Amino acid sequence: MVQELAIDTRGLTKQFDRHLAVNDVHLQVASGEVYGLIGPNGAGKTTLIRMLATAEEPTTGDIFINGERLRRDSNNPTLKRRLGYLPDDFPLYDDLTVWDYLDYFSRLYYLREPRRSQRLYEVLELVQLTNKRNSLISTLSRGMKQRLSLARTIIHEPILLLLDEPVSGLDPIARMQFREIIKILREAGMTILISSHVLSDLAELCTSVGIMELGYLVESASLKELYQRLSRQQILIGTLGKLDALESELKNCPQVEGWEVDAPTQKLRVHFSGNPEESSNLLRSLVTAGIPISEFHCTQEDLETIFLKLGHKQAS
Repeated sequence: MVQELAIDTRGLTKQFDRHLAVNDVHLQVASGEVYGLIGPNGAGKTTLIRMLATAEEPTTGDIFINGERLRRDSNNPTLKRRLGYLPDDFPLYDDLTVWDYLDYFSRLYYLREPRRSQRLYEVLELVQLTNKRNSLISTLSRGMKQRLSLARTIIHEPILLLLDEPVSGLDPIARMQFREIIKILREAGMTILISSHVLSDLAELCTSVGIMELGYLVESASLKELYQRLSRQQILIGTLGKLDALESELKNCPQVEGWEVDAPTQKLRVHFSGNPEESSNLLRSLVTAGIPISEFHCTQEDLETIFLKLGHKQAS
């Protein structure tokens, strides 16, 4: 069974004077996915998202949302009403209350009573701002303001959510709260495209990721496939004995590709190409050789390491 595509771009290009911000991007995001868009500043992420949100006209190329061609003109207003877009710099109206702000946007989307009030209560509960509904926006913390911005973005129940750097500048607790809301939206079946520099958040949230460099989409794959293909296994090994005895024994294992000493802890971070059974055999051989092992912990390189590695490849 072929999964329906929520986003399908074909040859999408955006040029500003002589600068190619987005260059021939073919992006496919399946319905129900959380797709993370990563890349350095100036890579073209925001321009790509703005084109998907119809806030920017492509120079060339086409965009299809759930199989329907997206146009900036008034030809398909119904489709545009199914998009939710949260830019990284959307202003809030400080002199309005939380309720009045959301009510204003719900009216712009032609929500009528009694559904309008019902929807306002639903989104306020989702973003944990029910007890702040009569508060002026100016009195909210940064994290609350960002959750309110998300509430405004989903008030009309979009099928596709486009989030540009939504956790930028938030503290760890506010980021965690925002993450939990995204998970609820994902479980409800919404398709979400999110760009962020906080790669640990994306690794926790996303099903797939795309990596942009200089306007190109240089990588697009499921997170699982990306880890399998590009993430090396590492084993953190601690010993009560001397490091040189441990290092000498590691040289006998063909799956050990190298290691470095973690200076503060004096443990070895070993790059290992084998499978779990082979790592178990390595541990057994070390113990048999009389190495006093105090720690043997298998991990994989994280998304940040993969991104830096890919970026280095592109640059070289």
